Amino acid sequence: MCECEPKQAPGPGGSDGGAPAPRRLKPAPLLFEPPESVAEAEHFFDLESIEDPRELLARSTELALAFRAAADRAVEFQAVAAAQLADPRRFDRLPTAAIAEQAEWSEDYTRKMVEFGRELLRGSRAES
Repeated sequence: MCECEPKQAPGPGGSDGGAPAPRRLKPAPLLFEPPESVAEAEHFFDLESIEDPRELLARSTELALAFRAAADRAVEFQAVAAAQLADPRRFDRLPTAAIAEQAEWSEDYTRKMVEFGRELLRGSRAES
């Protein structure tokens, strides 16, 4: 063996071969309860501190639009995942009922999401 190659560490008995792995220690029990965090007033993007109604409307509208865009994007990812899970070429393909159960959807909605995901995947392949 070359000096530049890493060597295997000796086992617990000092031998290099076939020694059983060392036992893992159990974590120590807590001797005290950690303090509960102090409950603060709920803050939603600091909107409650905005006093000017025009500024509040502008900021809250901006947030609403951003959340809608994020929700739309998340739904697209759900559809792509559903289409991939239902792909008949996969050896571990899931039936529609299993996807519906996992996503907490109806089977009808799942079929629509699978088709939507397939359309998205076809579109992404066409762009590439």
